Amino acid sequence: MRPGRRKYVLFDVDGTLIDAVSNQRRVWGTWAQRYGLDPDEVYRVALRTRPMDTFAQVAADRDARECLAVLHELEDEDVRSGVYTAFDGASELLCSLPPGAWALVTSNYEHRVRGRFLRTGLQVPDVIVDAAAVEEGKPSPVPYLQAAARLGAEPGDCLVIEDAPSGVRSGLRAGMTVWGVNAPEPVEGVHRHFLSLREAAPHILARMTSPEGTAAV
Repeated sequence: MRPGRRKYVLFDVDGTLIDAVSNQRRVWGTWAQRYGLDPDEVYRVALRTRPMDTFAQVAADRDARECLAVLHELEDEDVRSGVYTAFDGASELLCSLPPGAWALVTSNYEHRVRGRFLRTGLQVPDVIVDAAAVEEGKPSPVPYLQAAARLGAEPGDCLVIEDAPSGVRSGLRAGMTVWGVNAPEPVEGVHRHFLSLREAAPHILARMTSPEGTAAV
């Protein structure tokens, strides 16, 4: 973090700002049942990979485009009817950030993110980098680099808030500072670790407002 420069914060969504674990498990479980697969095994693979890679591992004999269409249908229905909860402190934190100084970087799609934010009352930023915006998703650095570019930020001036290993690797490969939240143990590589978003919130705000960027690590 360079002194005197504007600071930015880039948030992952699911698992970081919104608790969607039960929703994801339910969606993948329903998907697995439609194809006669073990829901637990499918979900275990889905946690580590993008959907097309998941299909290649657990349903290689199926049409991947059909598999994806079914998954999208289930996810869209879940956004309309599922129960979502924002992590404690998320609303207050986002409302305290300067406009134009933060963005969302998600492996999901923007319309679902907006639906979930509407359901939970979270503020939506001007910049959302979703799965449709990039050809390479996390752990590639591309999603976070695109968010920085759209904000007019240098990677070194960006703080990434993540909960998952693939997202952490994405932020690190983009040359950004990465803090981990909402996990009992730190993800390998994070510069700081917090048990919850609520615990991290004052440190995020302090970093954003510190003229010298002293909260960089």
